Amino acid sequence: MSAPAANLRINGDRLWDSLMEMAKIGPGVAGGNNRQTLTDEDAEGRALFQKWCEEAGMTMGVDEMGNMFFRREGTDPDALPVYVGSHLDTQPTGGKYDGVLGVLSGLEIVRTLNDLGIKTRHPIVVVNWTNEEGTRFAPAMLASGVFAGVIDQDYAYNRTDAEGKRFIDELERIGWKGDEKVGARKMHAFFEYHIEQGPILEAEGKEIGVVTHGQGLRWIQCTVTGKGQHTGSTPMYMRRNAGRGLAQITELVHEIAMKHQPAAVGAIGHIDIYPNSRNIIPEKAVFTVDFRSHQLETLEGMVAELLEKAPKICADLGCSFEWEDVGHFDPPAFDETLVGRVRSAAERLGYSHMDIISGAGHDACWINRVAPTAMVMCPCVDGLSHNEAEEISPEWARAGADVLFHAVVETAEVVE
Repeated sequence: MSAPAANLRINGDRLWDSLMEMAKIGPGVAGGNNRQTLTDEDAEGRALFQKWCEEAGMTMGVDEMGNMFFRREGTDPDALPVYVGSHLDTQPTGGKYDGVLGVLSGLEIVRTLNDLGIKTRHPIVVVNWTNEEGTRFAPAMLASGVFAGVIDQDYAYNRTDAEGKRFIDELERIGWKGDEKVGARKMHAFFEYHIEQGPILEAEGKEIGVVTHGQGLRWIQCTVTGKGQHTGSTPMYMRRNAGRGLAQITELVHEIAMKHQPAAVGAIGHIDIYPNSRNIIPEKAVFTVDFRSHQLETLEGMVAELLEKAPKICADLGCSFEWEDVGHFDPPAFDETLVGRVRSAAERLGYSHMDIISGAGHDACWINRVAPTAMVMCPCVDGLSHNEAEEISPEWARAGADVLFHAVVETAEVVE
């Protein structure tokens, strides 16, 4: 199989225009986007994406989790498709590029092939995975997890948001519950293009991240329960302060992660304090510990140390400690052949590049379990993401899309 000629490039201006047009849907308050999954804004973004894909001659399929698949036919009816894509949903304070760049770059590949009159033996399918962010309906990468067989579909359907609305009800409400059985599609390969969401590529002056591995993840939801008492009239030695338990476990999480540098990270993100009143000692703290590493043994060791030491911390404070695993996946290693094609494409096109480990979870981490998978990354300014100030340059977007184009088309096999 031969690689596309080095002079073949995507239309960077068209890609950028599409990004800016999609960003008009679900605008945030500070220049980014709030297009959370299964909202009216999500439905509007999906409809625009459908319109663009059908204008490019693709046909649509939608499965029972709302995953959208747009197919450009290949010349071999028996060849499995090459899939490429990411997600259109955003964080509540999301940027214009997280996920969306990968979806619209997949569309741009097809548009460029159409412009050049290039046919491929394998079909190419551009995909939008539902609920990658997991903000409204936890856990993250929900629909790709069902597709890969690692999350139960009934469990996914019954996930609820902060208002108690069920995933399945909202999926049906916005009109994007399809008929296809989830996971029935077979893939020749899957590619995902994403902003790095970290500072490494920009700091190293590299245009392309060749993703070799993803980090494994463990989300441990912890509940520290003490006793709510008046802050002014309760002697210090008689207090059972759940807030102190939170504070000391926060420091414990940091210490555990620091012991495993540079192979791991850890922090406490989501926190709820009850009753959250100025003059009441916290009676309960509910928070989520986020541990990540590309080494499974390290990841499991970090969780074990947390669960050994946190109960003792709380007991010493007169508090109780409970925990629940609310999200996890083991570290994925991406397909060496496909990773090699990404690396070769960057070299052939003259883009500076480096191997990198993805610090964030992506749909590719689940799809890697059912098909050969690879990822391409581009830098983002100051490593900032999940923030309305998230920014990339048109040149970065184009470079990564060029590399994606070459890797995808080489895998789909150009027909001479």
